[in-house]
Amino acid sequence: MLCVKEKVIRIYFNAMKRFLLFCLLVSSTLSFSQTIRGKVFDEKNLPLPGANVYFDGTTIATITDENGVFALNSGSKINSILAISFIGYQTQYTKTFDSNTELIIVLKESVNTLKEVVITKDRFSRADKLKLFREQFLGQTKYGKKAVIENEADIDFQYDEKSRTLKAFSDKPLIIQNTVLGYKITYELVDFEVNFWKISMYSADVTKSFYAGLSRFEEVKKDSKILKEREKCYRGSQLHFFRNLANGIWNRENFQLFKGSYVVNASEYFTVSDSPDELKKVVVAKTYKGLNANKIVAEFNTLFDGKDQSKIIFGTDTFYVDKFGNNTNIESIMFAGILTKNKFGGVLPVNYGID
Repeated sequence: MLCVKEKVIRIYFNAMKRFLLFCLLVSSTLSFSQTIRGKVFDEKNLPLPGANVYFDGTTIATITDENGVFALNSGSKINSILAISFIGYQTQYTKTFDSNTELIIVLKESVNTLKEVVITKDRFSRADKLKLFREQFLGQTKYGKKAVIENEADIDFQYDEKSRTLKAFSDKPLIIQNTVLGYKITYELVDFEVNFWKISMYSADVTKSFYAGLSRFEEVKKDSKILKEREKCYRGSQLHFFRNLANGIWNRENFQLFKGSYVVNASEYFTVSDSPDELKKVVVAKTYKGLNANKIVAEFNTLFDGKDQSKIIFGTDTFYVDKFGNNTNIESIMFAGILTKNKFGGVLPVNYGID
């Protein structure tokens, strides 16, 4: 018998998911060529040497040379945003370009947007808000608890007692040291919001939580202990789920699919085929017949390794998965249960384990 016990269904979006919904509102396939070339300039048409160029959520990155020139090879097409950043300038990002055309990127000087945010006094201390922020952003697993944000002083908070909502802002990228997984992460916070069912600053009272941003992973340590932790973190994760789904891997040691409390044959509900652009096309059979049938295509329970339970709700009948396990239509695929436990503290780069 499979059941997901929750007093309130809490749907958490990871950084990549919420960022795409928040900034791009896309539902099409984002496919990139293997090698991307371009130049980065400032508004005076001067080259910017040392600018960061990277795929969001990955370790795939490079920097511009003394002439502002870069070449970035992803090794394969990837469903991700190409980001270009430089200290003191607004980060630019793109999802469409011609592989045969050189990109010309112009970065504008950054403006302190926090000046427009009215920070009002409330009953909660900054220490209370930071604690809640760590729990809802990094998570409460060992990965999240041991991860350290080096520049927490750059985070500002706003709590609205009327809507019982906490928001967080930062004009500077957050620098996160994930010691358990051996990564240094630069995270540009786009959005962070937590809703409570009553006036509170406790995670137990949270009804909804999401965050959005751009992340760049840098490997800083890689010993046998860290490699074991990465594999442990990967198994049973959302990244693992989408890779298995795209490759038709369903078994008791990995993921099993359930309708209600009964295990079902996943091939009856998911049709996976190759697409011309090196992506896997996934078509979801419509099965949902509830009150929100016009918005929900299908709803499933999953069990990982015979014990970890989750719920997955599909609001789309078609999406694409690249070889990294990175999927499109991510704003329309929602999770609850064990698949949401790690939060950003337990997120691996999407190219983890892929050459």
